[in-house]
Amino acid sequence: MQNQLLKKDITTLQAGVKTKVAVAKGDGIGPEIMDATLRIMEAAGAQIEVDFIEIGEQQYLAGNTSGISPEAWEAIKTNKVILKAPITTPQGKGYKSLNVTLRKSLGLFANVRPVSALHPYIHTPYPDMDVVIIRENEEDLYAGIEHQQTDDVVQCLKLITRPGCERIIRYAFEYAKAYGRKKVTCMVKDNIMKLTDGLFHRVFKEIAAEYPQIESNSQIIDIGSARLAARPEQYDVIVTANLYGDIISDIAAEIAGSVGMAGSANVGTEVAMFEAIHGSAPDIAGKKIANPSGLINGAVLMLAHLGQTEVADRIKNALLSTIEAGIHTADIYREGSSTRLVNTSEFAEAVIERLGETPKSLKASKLSEGAGTIQIPDYVRKTRKKQLVGVDVFIDWKGEDPNQIGDALAAIDAFKLKLKMITNRGVKVYPRGLKETYKTDHWRCRFVAMDATTSTSPVYQPVDFEQVVALLSKLHAQGFDVIKTENLYEFDGTRGFSLGQGE
Repeated sequence: MQNQLLKKDITTLQAGVKTKVAVAKGDGIGPEIMDATLRIMEAAGAQIEVDFIEIGEQQYLAGNTSGISPEAWEAIKTNKVILKAPITTPQGKGYKSLNVTLRKSLGLFANVRPVSALHPYIHTPYPDMDVVIIRENEEDLYAGIEHQQTDDVVQCLKLITRPGCERIIRYAFEYAKAYGRKKVTCMVKDNIMKLTDGLFHRVFKEIAAEYPQIESNSQIIDIGSARLAARPEQYDVIVTANLYGDIISDIAAEIAGSVGMAGSANVGTEVAMFEAIHGSAPDIAGKKIANPSGLINGAVLMLAHLGQTEVADRIKNALLSTIEAGIHTADIYREGSSTRLVNTSEFAEAVIERLGETPKSLKASKLSEGAGTIQIPDYVRKTRKKQLVGVDVFIDWKGEDPNQIGDALAAIDAFKLKLKMITNRGVKVYPRGLKETYKTDHWRCRFVAMDATTSTSPVYQPVDFEQVVALLSKLHAQGFDVIKTENLYEFDGTRGFSLGQGE
């Protein structure tokens, strides 16, 4: 079975049969730009029925810590499609991000952000820019798993999964195929994070081999971000992990001319959510000057998802024609090139007046000419032989000299386990560490089997879990403050953990 994710040319869409959509007006400028967007969709003939839901700041303040009421959850689960204006998360008091909650709870694994230049009508140094950033939406550091472990150290867990990688990377190639894109670029940092980002890169290469008609390449995220900012016309589709995608999609929107212009889709196997990428801008709320283009573009993506591609093209081309005419809101208005400064409502009216027109110089929208759907096969888990070969014990210790703690741990009779090394903030400090290395109170102490060898290519031997338990019992008995452990495994004989520096 395959999951259909993007409905592009549904011929069974019946005229007059409306699709019910959950609509959230949001906070700040949200109600203003949503009203403008709904007016445009109605005038364009969008076959949708609006089901308003309450989410955001008022729900937080009413005691719903996730920012959404049970009634809104039911409407979303029933309708399967959400059009959402920006919301405000109150500062402090531990409120969770509603966007993250929605994306993860509803399985919206793919965040799709198309960004193109509207030169010369919106100023940008990159007139040929036309890039789509496809961002994994559920895991990575955004899992939000954090712990204070010692007085000095907090940690945040970076979770990258094979099913998460497979889904988002295949989605990127399927998207490229469906929309006639020529190249997919993967951005990672696997020169440092060899296991997590290494998995993402490895899966990318595996899946890229299945799409020989699409060019593929990979870049380290830091130089990739710099090149995107300097030469965005060299990119077509970019696929990357959650945090990186969040950053570079804002970079792309900004260098294209305005973050306020970009919309995004959040797509899952059951539910899809569409929105502008900008925030609720409370500083201009109620002034009726906000640019609704980002949400309009989000609505265009929604209509394409629903199979209403002709309506989507009608709205997008009217929006482009309005931009071409120099009718601009304050955020993109420029003396000498814009022709008329308008407010939010006036901008919507200008778009409505141009329904049926196509832009004269900007690239016209042709979503209705797309073919096929994006489909992702169900994940098939492959089981590998998993062998315990050691344990990393993290200890809160306030001393300064690593030889003191190292010698004490090395002397412990720990039932055929030996201390292999100690690191502090990832740097080896025992044995034979450098005195110049700065140390905190957070010590990672690696224990392996007595007969494990130490060389440039360490060979690990199997360890029983009872040995780990016995070790922890002895450490506790001798007064060591063990704050966490990480078991060390090999999978089909391949090491599943990072080596310490100098190991």
